[in-house]
Amino acid sequence: MDILLSNTSDKPIYEQISSQVRSQIISGVLAAGERLPSIRALADGLGVSVITTKRAYSDLEAEGLIATVQGKGTFVAETSNELLREQRMRHVEQLVGRAASEAAELGLSRAELHDMVDLMAPSGLK
Repeated sequence: MDILLSNTSDKPIYEQISSQVRSQIISGVLAAGERLPSIRALADGLGVSVITTKRAYSDLEAEGLIATVQGKGTFVAETSNELLREQRMRHVEQLVGRAASEAAELGLSRAELHDMVDLMAPSGLK
């Protein structure tokens, strides 16, 4: 599990950890059932407090992405592909909503925003 932290980011450290773990789970880098480092091991590895990693893991557990089994450790949850797809779609909707808000602030039309999306979309997108 690769996590890069930035002291210059406006996101708190626990959010940086949880968002990177979330991305790795959703992208399939971390597979269902895969064991994650313990809270203490992750904290030591990243050079942050145990409280920080505990908060990140708690947030991910509340989302249903990870599960802790007493005495065994923390694992990537056995979530269905449909649930992961829904979470990814929700994330894309948030990004598009943010882009639409910024476009409106700039006074762009829907057609201009649509053209921008078409230009930025990967060639493999249907």
